[in-house]
Amino acid sequence: MNRPLDSELNELVDSRLAPRRAAEVQEWLAEHPDEAAKVHAWKKQKEALHAAFDKILDEPLPGHLNGSAMPGPLWRRQLPRMIAAAGWLAAGIAIGFFARDSSVLTSRTELAASLPRQAAVAHVIYSPEVRHPVEVGADQEAHLVQWLSKRLGASLVIPSLNAQGFSLVGGRLLPSDKGPAAQFMYQDKAGVRLTLYVRHDAGNAETAFRFAEEGSLSVFYWVDGPFGYALSGEVPRDKLLNLAEASYRQLGRNK
Repeated sequence: MNRPLDSELNELVDSRLAPRRAAEVQEWLAEHPDEAAKVHAWKKQKEALHAAFDKILDEPLPGHLNGSAMPGPLWRRQLPRMIAAAGWLAAGIAIGFFARDSSVLTSRTELAASLPRQAAVAHVIYSPEVRHPVEVGADQEAHLVQWLSKRLGASLVIPSLNAQGFSLVGGRLLPSDKGPAAQFMYQDKAGVRLTLYVRHDAGNAETAFRFAEEGSLSVFYWVDGPFGYALSGEVPRDKLLNLAEASYRQLGRNK
């Protein structure tokens, strides 16, 4: 069987593919785990969007609201959710872009720039999850390391951030513009979460720490040896830098 069209994969995610064709595509995905991981990420993205915004879509329009005016108090109440919806939409577009066509990212500079973007999108999608924040929990850390090392094609080390107040929640497999990627999630006692995004960047030049920020989300990212790393979280920049440095010291064992 030839590779299904991207439109068919999207129809499968949306449950709009004919049953017979859906069965064929599912069978093909079972033999192509990288593509299956991509489709799984799309499904999780869709679930997150529905969970976040279905209630808003179902809200009735207030009787006093018309097309030419929007009362100040209501507008101010709705504005944060509208901004959040726009952010989720942007995240969805980014996920689709990165998963659909990696050929547009050609230069080394562009590849380095994609690292924090993809890490930030993955953080926004998965860090709010309550029931399923990870695929494999911290209680199966050895299995998690073995599984993701096999998928990324190189031995991984999961840094411990217990000394910094963040315990490992677990991890998951994600798609990226350079193949499979790993995401490790941490959480402190207050429920604040960090995610460490790892992808195999063999051939890329090593970089020092770089910082990116989008709203309250901060990202420190770097390339070291065959790996690219990005640590994301809604924490102050200096605190995230300390956490990134602690991770870097331990991740040297990945080389």
